[in-house]
Amino acid sequence: MKLEQLVLERGLVAPETLARARLVQAETGERLDSVLTRLGMIAEQTLAGALAKETGLPLAGTSDFPAEPVLPEAVSVRFLRDVKAVPIAANDDSVDVALIDPLDPYPLEALTFALGRRVRPLVAKANDVEAALDRLYGSTSQVQDGEETVDESDVERLKDLASDAPVVRTVNNLITRASEARASDIHIEPAEDCVRVRYRVDGALVDVEQLPAQMKLPLVSRIKVMASLDIAERRLPQDGRLRVAVRGHEIDLRIATSPTIHGESVVMRILDRSSLSLDFQTLGFADDVLEKFLHALKQPHGIVLVTGPTGSGKTTTLYASLAAINSPDRKILTIEDPIEYRLAGINQTQVKPQIGLTFAAALRSFLRQDPDVMMVGEIRDLETAEVAIQSALTGHTILSTLHTNTAAASVTRLLDMRVEPFLITSTLNAVLAQRLVRRLCPKCREPYEPAPGFLKSLLPGSDVDHVKTLYRPRGCDACGHTGFRGRLCVTELLPVNDQIAQLVISRAEAREIQRVAVADGMRTMLADGLMKSQAGLTTIEEVLRATREV
Repeated sequence: MKLEQLVLERGLVAPETLARARLVQAETGERLDSVLTRLGMIAEQTLAGALAKETGLPLAGTSDFPAEPVLPEAVSVRFLRDVKAVPIAANDDSVDVALIDPLDPYPLEALTFALGRRVRPLVAKANDVEAALDRLYGSTSQVQDGEETVDESDVERLKDLASDAPVVRTVNNLITRASEARASDIHIEPAEDCVRVRYRVDGALVDVEQLPAQMKLPLVSRIKVMASLDIAERRLPQDGRLRVAVRGHEIDLRIATSPTIHGESVVMRILDRSSLSLDFQTLGFADDVLEKFLHALKQPHGIVLVTGPTGSGKTTTLYASLAAINSPDRKILTIEDPIEYRLAGINQTQVKPQIGLTFAAALRSFLRQDPDVMMVGEIRDLETAEVAIQSALTGHTILSTLHTNTAAASVTRLLDMRVEPFLITSTLNAVLAQRLVRRLCPKCREPYEPAPGFLKSLLPGSDVDHVKTLYRPRGCDACGHTGFRGRLCVTELLPVNDQIAQLVISRAEAREIQRVAVADGMRTMLADGLMKSQAGLTTIEEVLRATREV
């Protein structure tokens, strides 16, 4: 009996499904069992079980595969990969070999001849055999002349996998559903027996589905093809970008791949220009903070910093700042890593460290283009900080970010970079620190009166006696029954006035700068969050989650 007879007689596939598999097989040259499982027509476990039952052969599990190659000199790795077989045990007169398709006589005959002993076959899942081949003999790339190269046939096979209609539909469907769910990221994570897909919605990861394990390679290959990445390179992380149309409008996706123990994981950052809000009120800025921040932005020269950890919305705030000051009489240049959104009327540049185009190098070149405003993605080192300061001293407005927890800590971070205090006070106009919190769904949020002492226990030392009403999520159809819809920022703004300047000159600690700024009227992120939780915009738990460390 042949494999196609078995799957038909056992009712594992319909005749028309088998016919489609044979067409794919004819086009790609793959084995029929590989086509059936890769396209999801039959589960690997189901096929292996049916073959074991039909032949009466034992079914090999993952624990049956050896820790070291068996008789590695007797047969080539390329041949083992071609016939999908793994020797798992040997004695003087026989060898146990795990096979995907024991109904095919060729592998058994060839292995008997090559090994010079009787072959005792066992049935195994394709995924187990391929994983064992990779573990025992290395991946599909071979080491030649000290460099790792990939077999051309393997590249062609990956391209074929990526172009299959079911794989294309799966990737397109994941992107469409993520866009409709307002997700910011798609996480594709390989596991031993499946591919886990999660979306990040309003900052929280949500499980979406689990795809069959055989989808690992074709799914990643398809995404790599779309993003013009090297599909044969599976050892190193890669980054790319692509643009797709979803429901009539285009969205950009930033792709990042990374090798893991079970295969490559992929994160797709969704950059939907149509959902990008560059309005400060929509972003969650309070009126008094916005007034002071815009005043700092509209100074004829100087530096304005936005600070916070990764994922705190700094880039969006910078884009909103550029939009607020963008006008026909201003030339605005940016150097970013990466460029997340394209902004009309603004000249944006992507850093390329491999050719020497760093933040500092780009800033220097910008000065020769007669700009009014320059935005630097991040001040990471003394060189970039010095160029930014020199630019501000020569009459330019500089916008940038730092990775610090508080606004006051930005000053000490610059001092740690060995920037002279008098240069900081001469150029720094203001520092905005921010975090993102989930916004309560306005349709289903519900007010409640916190228990006496509840806020005091959460916020010891804070003035919370006046807080009588807070809000909590309930869940409805409008928010997907999560109770939240969208995000907003909680902020603290530190203008560099004379008092703060004196502290900087004396190299005061961040805690002292914070204390003086609060006494002078600065509202901390925690206080801003408490105010917004009173207004029903978010919950006190969200505020504490985002700001507890500060």
